[in-house]
Amino acid sequence: MNATNDIEVSIVMPCLNEEESLGACIEMAQRGLEGAGARGEIVIADNGSTDGSQEIARRLGARVVDVPAKGYGAALMGGFEAARGEYIVMGDADGSYDFGHIEAFLERLRAGDDLVMGNRFRGGIAEGAMPFLHRYLGNPVLSFVGRLLFPSAIGDFHCGLRAFRRDMLPKLDLQSPGMEFASEMVVKATLQELKISEVPTTLSPDLRSRPPHLRPWRDGWRHLRFLFLFSPRWLFFYPGLALMLIGTVATIALLPGTLEVFGTGFDVHTMVYASAMIVVGYQAILFAVFARVYAMTEGFLPAQAGLQRLMGRVNLEVGLIAGALLTLAGVVLAIVALAIWGGSGFDELDYRDTLRIVIPSATLLMLGVQTVLGSLFLSILGIRQSAES
Repeated sequence: MNATNDIEVSIVMPCLNEEESLGACIEMAQRGLEGAGARGEIVIADNGSTDGSQEIARRLGARVVDVPAKGYGAALMGGFEAARGEYIVMGDADGSYDFGHIEAFLERLRAGDDLVMGNRFRGGIAEGAMPFLHRYLGNPVLSFVGRLLFPSAIGDFHCGLRAFRRDMLPKLDLQSPGMEFASEMVVKATLQELKISEVPTTLSPDLRSRPPHLRPWRDGWRHLRFLFLFSPRWLFFYPGLALMLIGTVATIALLPGTLEVFGTGFDVHTMVYASAMIVVGYQAILFAVFARVYAMTEGFLPAQAGLQRLMGRVNLEVGLIAGALLTLAGVVLAIVALAIWGGSGFDELDYRDTLRIVIPSATLLMLGVQTVLGSLFLSILGIRQSAES
């Protein structure tokens, strides 16, 4: 795994049946290395080509690494493992990226940046190089979501031409075998607070006569799913908080009696749904905490100082006490409701009046039990973290 001293740059290209374009890409990469004044190597991470791509690569002086695990990300990780340069440049082998631009990437790496992203929207996208929906919907939307969920200024999350310091790989711990690998690299580099920059690059129509390996809707969904799964705040916490706030406000507003809004009356039926919103919202918030603690414990996400301080103060005992108090409040309200019923000789009551006590009682009971169970589960998740600290 140690870099060879006389190799500054490794250019890694994933390859799966790219005989039509691979030769041109390798020659372009060789000219790019020469133009940048860099001593380097070209590594072709072959993912099981059956069209003779391997022979083309070897004939042109590239080093071929066989990667049996299928997928864009898997091929790249295999190529990274075999790379020997101090810096790694990755780019597709379909002819769409200009490896002659690597000098700009190397300038930023030599200046101390950890990850340098290409930006096709700043450099120029040739006519026919990117489908209309990808250019004006898919890529901009996914890049916007990435910037929203993570504190990143990257304008083109999915540019396939990028470069990074090889010694950053252990910190990134890249694992995605599919197309979402592109998002994983940016997200993890951002979370690890690495120094990231962008340089303009271009995108040209690829040189292949066959359709690309990319499947827009499936791969777009995988990118979006990955972004949300790595952001428990947006996936669980914020939606849960919104549900709890709306449910709580609605419940409080309905406690005195029927509430009329623009001539429409809302009564205990609405309170039932408001109670459900509170419970579901609270569950979502707990899931956000569970997901974050698990991800921190397993190394998927970096440690978060605020959450660690909170976990240090809110231990199992505090959680059990809070759950017990919520449960007790629910029991007290249940006793009040029973007393009201008993005061009528356990005869028939106006359900609208009694449910205004019963529904909050049931809600508090559920929140209390969830708090106790959640505290116990968090203590289990924290066992490994406590043992390692």
